[in-house]
Amino acid sequence: MDVLFIILYLIELVIYIYLGVAAVYVFIFALAGIFPHKQKQAKSTKQRKFAVLIPGYKEDAVIVDVAKDALKQDYPQDSYEVIVIADSFSADTLKKLRELAIRVVEVSFEVSTKSKALNKAMATIGDNYDVALVLDADNLMAPDFITKINTAFDNGFSVVQGHRAAKNLNNSFAILDAISEEVNNHIFRKGHRVLGFSSALIGSGMAFDYGFFKETMSQVKAVGGFDKELELKLLKSGEKIEYVHDALVLDEKVQKSEVFANQRKRWLSAQFVYFARYFFPGLYHLFFKGNFDFFDKVYQMVSPPRILLLGLVGILTAVYTALWFLIPNFEFVKLSIIDWLPVFVLVVAAFLLSIPRKFYNAKTLVAVLTLPKAFFLMFISLFKLKGANKKFIHTEHGVEN
Repeated sequence: MDVLFIILYLIELVIYIYLGVAAVYVFIFALAGIFPHKQKQAKSTKQRKFAVLIPGYKEDAVIVDVAKDALKQDYPQDSYEVIVIADSFSADTLKKLRELAIRVVEVSFEVSTKSKALNKAMATIGDNYDVALVLDADNLMAPDFITKINTAFDNGFSVVQGHRAAKNLNNSFAILDAISEEVNNHIFRKGHRVLGFSSALIGSGMAFDYGFFKETMSQVKAVGGFDKELELKLLKSGEKIEYVHDALVLDEKVQKSEVFANQRKRWLSAQFVYFARYFFPGLYHLFFKGNFDFFDKVYQMVSPPRILLLGLVGILTAVYTALWFLIPNFEFVKLSIIDWLPVFVLVVAAFLLSIPRKFYNAKTLVAVLTLPKAFFLMFISLFKLKGANKKFIHTEHGVEN
């Protein structure tokens, strides 16, 4: 029995360290995120030529309006070109797109992926561009988005992430998804930049030196989570990723539980795949090359998503509180509420620091009631990850009433 108690205690200790480190990590960067991250004033301004790349798969419901909106930038019209990468669009949609002042690149693959679409498009459109700006097929840029991204390039950055925010808050799942996005913006983008680390990429609303992006993307073969593979390659090579908090691009948030579950399953699968692939290179670059950015990103691949972290720490804190009061002398419980309560406080504090004030309202309070369902869906997804990173999972867009 003593051996069994030792094994159980070790399991208990591993869980505590894993969640405790994650709690400290998110709290530090959440605290940093409350301070401003200001771009330096560039000494000179260059008007770069932007290729606005919008890959879409069966996005007939939204793509025409997105393309029209992309043409409304306050940036000089002859200095950016909107390029829709059309995969499996209807003939009617293609006709409407070709009536606009944009470029349409049709693509078709046996297995469709965003990375294939981007690589095919860049091979088609040529190299007469300075910057590749990648959007999702549902994204709407603020009118000054390209102008603000261009300023970041004036400051010497080759990779820039904009601030992706919610386009819709029409139901509880959309509100939770919007809050989740803003928490990640605060911790993994703004907070990281304040402390001198690279911003995390998010898959859209991101811009790259065109030649650099074309060459780097040719090495990316991901089916799912292409932005994670791209990010790891960039950080491994020593690139610094900038974040422009006031450069806004609106993104449609998920509204259905099944879409939420599929999306998170794809993300979780990609994280674990890339952690396994880059763990030892991450250690090597940390200790022998001092590349903290790269190792930090590798750690993020294995850290628990924020909803899972909040849920697991909350449940365990509640369980240990009950044991503390009901059976205080129970020998199996080597850790106690005294150990778990600080972890719980750090996680809650990180969330409170990260959630924008505009979400402190009655609708959010109602949305919070769906948190247990969101946690359950993500937790169940942990047991359904096999093969999720090897198949294309399409998220259908189109806001519902």
